[in-house]
Amino acid sequence: MSFFNFLLILAGVMLNAFAQLFLKAGTNAINAMGIDKAKIVASAFKVVFEPHILGGLGCYAFSVIIWIVALSRVQVSVAYPMLSIGYVVNLFMAWYFFGEPISIQKMAGIVVIIIGVYLIAKS
Repeated sequence: MSFFNFLLILAGVMLNAFAQLFLKAGTNAINAMGIDKAKIVASAFKVVFEPHILGGLGCYAFSVIIWIVALSRVQVSVAYPMLSIGYVVNLFMAWYFFGEPISIQKMAGIVVIIIGVYLIAKS
């Protein structure tokens, strides 16, 4: 895989990871959403106008465009596993921004993911 193609895939993965972080920030801002009939309209209204959620959806949309370009240049059997990089990014960003804990077990999983992505990228 060329370096440019790797950067293209990485850009799509990073946008997807940031989308998750924006969505989490948005849900933190609006608190727990109601799913009963009385609260569903109020919850939907909050979601539609929450800036973080809109930012997350924008990141998703842009990541899809980049992903389509990447798939036109790279085999899907190579590109798709690269999405796992998002797990690594989200683990550390969730710890940094939201104070989510990082356990030894999570770190072991991250090491396995990194090794797997490396092996696939080199194939």
